[in-house]
Amino acid sequence: MKFRLLSLLAMATVFTASAQDSLTFRKISNEIMVHGTCYDNLRVLCKTIGNRISGSPAAARAVEWANKTMKETGADKVWLQPCDVPYWYRGKESLYLTFNGEYQKVDATSLGNSQGTDGKTLNANVIMVYNFDEFKALPESAVRGKIVFFNYRWRQDFIFTFNGYGDAVKYRGAGPSTAARKGAVGIIIRSMSTGEDDFPHTGGTHYNDSFAKIPALALGNKTADKLEAACKAGHVMAKLNSECHMMPKLVRSYNVIGEIKGSEHPERIITIGGHLDSWDIGEGAHDDGAGVVQSMEVIRAFKALGMKPKCTIRAVAFMNEENGQKGGQAYADSARAKGEKHVLAIETDAGGFSPRGLGFVMSQPQRDKILKYKDLWIPYGILDFSHDEGGSDIEPMKEKLDVPLAGLVPDCQRYFDVHHTNNDVFETVNHRELKIGAVALAQLIWTVSEQGLD
Repeated sequence: MKFRLLSLLAMATVFTASAQDSLTFRKISNEIMVHGTCYDNLRVLCKTIGNRISGSPAAARAVEWANKTMKETGADKVWLQPCDVPYWYRGKESLYLTFNGEYQKVDATSLGNSQGTDGKTLNANVIMVYNFDEFKALPESAVRGKIVFFNYRWRQDFIFTFNGYGDAVKYRGAGPSTAARKGAVGIIIRSMSTGEDDFPHTGGTHYNDSFAKIPALALGNKTADKLEAACKAGHVMAKLNSECHMMPKLVRSYNVIGEIKGSEHPERIITIGGHLDSWDIGEGAHDDGAGVVQSMEVIRAFKALGMKPKCTIRAVAFMNEENGQKGGQAYADSARAKGEKHVLAIETDAGGFSPRGLGFVMSQPQRDKILKYKDLWIPYGILDFSHDEGGSDIEPMKEKLDVPLAGLVPDCQRYFDVHHTNNDVFETVNHRELKIGAVALAQLIWTVSEQGLD
């Protein structure tokens, strides 16, 4: 009888703890969904500053905005962390292609970090290939002096669209130097896009210094279809003019950091962040204004509720994720130099759509400890815990300090319709979807702060 009574008491203790956790989750949700400021903050960032490529005057204004807004969350401490970043300048660009023997101007966008034509017009024949294997089979004589059209289609059979991005993005990243190796004078790619539209997508490319740095542009899917048909029908010419180039010197910029000091273990730090910079088209709403304002919202909600997490909580607006990762490196280097103990680093950089899961890059025992609470997330639509998810800005924390990582996994079906396009604007973000993502992140941080990962 005594053993049975002790067992019942133990079960009751577990039930009470779970009930209290559920109530805490609901308290966090009510605060953010009813009183959250993240959507209003995103509106200001997008509409008063807009796109903000690192090193630009707009990025500097974004730092000022983030510093002011972070202080408004009620954070105990807010500071700027220096990092020197590249500044890629787009300038004017134009692309004309021949359809039925006549030049027509098409909507195209240069790939980020690419070199242009120094403002001169490049005239060349266009040749089309569908993939790298087909290109490698071409003799150099078929490529030299031409513009290569890498017509690789996004694989729509990938349900998790980030897998499709990983499959296709090599044509953006490696396309220019692959083509230049055989003497090509430029490349055009089909955008990394799930969309049934004609928005061209930019995004970072990389050059191998052993080969010429040739111009590189992307087309939206509809124009790419049109160019494909023209290449199949016969001879296609291009006239390309682009001023884009990398500025010769790095520019001083900053990560913006806000902190709540831990009530019991101030030396143990949980970091959450998104990147403040964006590409220089659109407004950087989903990529990654959403992540920045969600991270700030976590701080604001805890302070508004009077919740005192055991661990120190930091929200970071990282600079230069898109074309250098200098902010993430600076944050990790500072943590290592100061001997800081980071128990978890979280990034939210997958859009402001409805959250569907939480992903982790950590040991199985650490993952299992979080998953003991997974049923608490069911009412908030968080059902998928299967992904290995971190983020570019926090990867240096893993590499240099072996910090466990986590990331928000929003619904991904529309993200690559707007990613790196002129259509990544505030109007494409829904206030409830954005806020409930912040809810899930705050719930995760509170759980880890209270329960630990050891």
